[in-house]
Amino acid sequence: MSEIANLFPETYENSRKRFRENLAAVQHFWPLAQLSQQRISAEQDLTIDWIYCDARGKNQKVFILTIGEHGIEGYVGSAMQQRFVERYLPRLDPQTTGLLLVHAINPWGMKHHCRVNANNVDLNRNFIYDGVFDPTFNPAYDTVTGTLNPQRPIQSLGVSNLIFNAELLLHLSKMGVIGFHNASLPGQYRNPQGLYYGGSGYQEETRTLMQLLRQTISSYDQTLYLDMHTGYGPRYQMSLVNSALERGTSGEFVEKFDYPVVVAANPDEFYAIRGDLVDYVYTLWQQEFPQKRLFASAFEFGTLGNQYFGKVHCPAEMVHENRLRQQGAGNDRIQAQVEHGFEELFNPSALDWKRKAVADADQAFEGILTAEGYFE
Repeated sequence: MSEIANLFPETYENSRKRFRENLAAVQHFWPLAQLSQQRISAEQDLTIDWIYCDARGKNQKVFILTIGEHGIEGYVGSAMQQRFVERYLPRLDPQTTGLLLVHAINPWGMKHHCRVNANNVDLNRNFIYDGVFDPTFNPAYDTVTGTLNPQRPIQSLGVSNLIFNAELLLHLSKMGVIGFHNASLPGQYRNPQGLYYGGSGYQEETRTLMQLLRQTISSYDQTLYLDMHTGYGPRYQMSLVNSALERGTSGEFVEKFDYPVVVAANPDEFYAIRGDLVDYVYTLWQQEFPQKRLFASAFEFGTLGNQYFGKVHCPAEMVHENRLRQQGAGNDRIQAQVEHGFEELFNPSALDWKRKAVADADQAFEGILTAEGYFE
């Protein structure tokens, strides 16, 4: 196998084992670095793992890299985290810089190749700073819930696709693409079996990461935080997705980071989300540490593309996978087809895709860490 292919793990267990073994590489530069875990499920040996180290001299700045908030996306995220450890970690200054690496925010989802956790909660709709999980939020979701959440088993994938496409086109004719995205993607807090369910309270995974982030950001003058995701955007182009709370414009960051695709998480450039992790980091900073310096963003590795096929096929795969878990399928063949389509949406198997994803990550790591003063 090629060097690039070896970056991408095949199982949650292999990914976690490699992450834990990286402690030695980190300790080469930060001898007091420690590996910690938060157990999520003792029965299945599922843990959130992290490596943390203070600066060896003065805590001036910290770099944070997290993966696997949407479990299945952790396979690509693991590759990028490993790439960072092997290629970029040695260029940080241990005397002034601390480090927090988090493996698999959502270990259940990563192990079972799902985006959600065991409670069907989309963790990227669960990071709500004020803790208000309003079931009346996003009333427009109710207008599309029949399309997003069919209440019957999948008996034919072809028929299911035809029905979904017809209903989607009807919604698009009435509300447009942005209107449909605004109705579905921000999240909802009233249908525990539905797509984009944000929960009725903080999940254990969310509480764990919130505590880690608060403790880390409070200890440094400057924080740089990057979170890894896959799915949306051009197939062969990673997008840097900034928070809607970031004051700088996308064009300014394209120039600053020397990276070609930067978008803000708003309806005009990407889509809006309630309970988004990066938004939470910005709110935490604004509310509790405004005197400090922070930049946070997400790497979004596109898989199906943002043309018509991708925009239709992506939500279809999401609907089919959630329907499979909630309602079941007529036979094993249909189940396998749904699982394969979902896997390709968030963890593509094509080697050329992996090569380009790593190249994009290299360009972004180099540009961001240099511009933010972490590299000489």
